[in-house]
Amino acid sequence: MDRNEIIKIYGTNYKEMTKMLLEQADLASEIPFSETRIGIKPNLVTPTPADYGATTHPEIVAGIIEYLQEHGFFRMTILESSWVGDITTEAFEYCGYNALSERYGVELWDLQKDSSHIVDCAEMCHAGCGESSEAEELSCTADRAGMRLRVCDRVDQIDFLINVPVLKGHCQTKITCALKNSKGLIPNSEKRRFHTMGLHRPIAYLGAAIRQDFIVVDHICGDLDFEEGGSPVVRNCIMAAKDPVLTDALVCRMLQYDVSEVPYVGMAEALGVGSTDLDAARIITIGKAEEREESEGLRRHKVCDVQYAVEEVDACSACYAMLVPVLDRLKEEGLLGRLNEKIAIGQGYRGKQGKLGVGLCTSGFDICIRGCPPSEEQIYKELVKYIETQCEDKKMELYGKG
Repeated sequence: MDRNEIIKIYGTNYKEMTKMLLEQADLASEIPFSETRIGIKPNLVTPTPADYGATTHPEIVAGIIEYLQEHGFFRMTILESSWVGDITTEAFEYCGYNALSERYGVELWDLQKDSSHIVDCAEMCHAGCGESSEAEELSCTADRAGMRLRVCDRVDQIDFLINVPVLKGHCQTKITCALKNSKGLIPNSEKRRFHTMGLHRPIAYLGAAIRQDFIVVDHICGDLDFEEGGSPVVRNCIMAAKDPVLTDALVCRMLQYDVSEVPYVGMAEALGVGSTDLDAARIITIGKAEEREESEGLRRHKVCDVQYAVEEVDACSACYAMLVPVLDRLKEEGLLGRLNEKIAIGQGYRGKQGKLGVGLCTSGFDICIRGCPPSEEQIYKELVKYIETQCEDKKMELYGKG
């Protein structure tokens, strides 16, 4: 399989589709030795079933394992860490990965329990700025030298990494797929730090620090609004690729975003991680594509429709993703328009004061919906209470004037 190719297959027998996809891509030829230590990295951000739109279908991973075992590869591990606020072992169990482990004899690594080390991205990045001016190249080199990331130790025990992301929307970065899925390979403390750095730049550098050797994209029913799922869009498609940047560039096009609207994609290209040149890409479909192609557009707007009610500074994805469906629910119930105060959320509010906030980072606010993150139901109940209280206060003010 060439690096500028992306292969797609449609259907509903996900395990057999995956095996057919890998045969077409000739994955076995990409793996140097039968004793190669292979890591399979799904997206198990939260313990929810795959048909909810957030996590990697276990049938895809079963297809990968069966394909590899049939081609003589047996040193495999499934490695992952859920997002901050959820527990990986619960996701392994609930999402069907404990059953996979028992069936195929493949070990599960919970990276939330792993130690970690610092990676200096100055040593990892390719010469992605070779055609830049001397000043730009010096600037880029200095920037690389300043980016040091903490990565889980067990990543270094993998010789060949197969990334299995879900094609989804994201409440902060607009899309999440190949590049961002590597966040599951860093400790929780580093995930939090990524948000203080604005997400895009560290995600791009993480793409340079951790090489993805092969990508199998779960495009079966991802939620196109945000990463926690809840509004799945059925596509029944699985894709294979080798270039994470090209993969994410295609996802941008499918969700009707320009690549420039998702900065980490272009940043990763500048670091030499891959290419965004879709004009030079070969999109190959196996068999008949009964579903609509990506050119018809898949974008949803739920997150955009409610962002006006939020003041976000360095919010963790788990906290923000708990808030978004609540705001959408309040909008549907006609309550969001009655909110007289923007909701503060994010690590940027630590130690600061304000009126209304969500998450422990806003504990100094007059009203703080506590939790790290708080649950959707907790946020909903407390926001409804706040809206009702402010309406009563407004009535009292009017009656007092009368």
